[in-house]
Amino acid sequence: MVLGLGFVSLFIDMVSDGAISVGGALLQQLGASAALVGAITGTATAVALVLRLVTGPWADRSRAYWGFSIAGYAMSAVSVPLLALTPSLGAAALATASGLILAERTGKGVRGPAKTVLLADAAEAVGRGRAFGVHKLLDQVGAFAGPLVVAAIAAATGELWPAFLALAVPAATAMVLLLWLRARVPDTRVYAAPTPAEPQPPVPSPASATATRRSPGALLAGLGAVPAHVRTTFLLFAAFAALTTFGLLSFGVLSYHLVAAELVPVAGVPLVYAVGMATAAIGAVATGWAYDRLGAGILFSVPVLTAFVPGMALGGSVGVVVAGVAVWGLATGIQDSTVKALVADLVPAGQRGSAYGWFAVFQGVGALAGATVAGLLYAQLSALVWLVVLLQAAAAALLVVVLRRRRSERMPEPA
Repeated sequence: MVLGLGFVSLFIDMVSDGAISVGGALLQQLGASAALVGAITGTATAVALVLRLVTGPWADRSRAYWGFSIAGYAMSAVSVPLLALTPSLGAAALATASGLILAERTGKGVRGPAKTVLLADAAEAVGRGRAFGVHKLLDQVGAFAGPLVVAAIAAATGELWPAFLALAVPAATAMVLLLWLRARVPDTRVYAAPTPAEPQPPVPSPASATATRRSPGALLAGLGAVPAHVRTTFLLFAAFAALTTFGLLSFGVLSYHLVAAELVPVAGVPLVYAVGMATAAIGAVATGWAYDRLGAGILFSVPVLTAFVPGMALGGSVGVVVAGVAVWGLATGIQDSTVKALVADLVPAGQRGSAYGWFAVFQGVGALAGATVAGLLYAQLSALVWLVVLLQAAAAALLVVVLRRRRSERMPEPA
């Protein structure tokens, strides 16, 4: 199951990242301005993140994790190949392409929490760190291969539309594999290790239900049933993730620097990106293995690595920048894989879909803020470097608190 879900992500990421790598170019060819391209792609990112606040709790309530996963993957699998038709649609081309790009990212928001719960369930049998690390490795292979396939086809044909059409092949492969997995294992709870039954909360009275709706936990949709001390630990860890994600900036900022500083030609930017994707895969697998054997302390590597990203990746020589992108990729791989393993260990199984939804929002806020601030402080690199270093120190302090609270919560009660 872990490998199967990993290969589904590999093929879909070929489709999604292939489209993302040239989405702006397609919109520009269809007549969009730079401002419109930014608005469309920014809205798509926001939809993919905010929608998880709905789909995460909804998936938990209905336990339709397979249904959400299949629907979300299908949206991406259908939307991207249809982009091949947009150049022939005349006046409707730009609006249609924009809608399909939004639909693809909506699919990401629909499937995200549910797919992660399926993976977390299956990970019970092999170790969560290892499972998330292997999944991220396969995920990164797709993210690496998709843009290269698009670039090769576009270079050979001189057009973008044949590349989108070719992505129908990995899209169909992903859907066939996903449906096969669903048929083989309808309920992934079969992988759960035998544990003592968790006490069920009493049915609330109308008065207590009203108090719950007014409680801080009720403000976090889907996490109201999580014990308050567990919820607080989770939120502290989500804040840690937001701070580290802030420091990772975005590859958009890094690629802008590569071109603006004339360090590499435009055609060389995907190769630098490939370096980051390769180290992301290495970081995911290595820290996943270490998480299962050494514990969550391995996550301190994220703020340590992130502190070096701005100063190196926005440096003045191509060697320093490439090394910085390698560090960026390493931290990104850990952030997108092993970090999520601790979420599964912090939150009860019945609320993990909601937790992953909220966790994605915290990361999304950090990513958007980091990219925005990096753009504003691009000409004042030293200020950006020191800001990121300070925020990573704060993130490390938060992680200390999280791990201490987790240890105290797991200690047995005195006889």
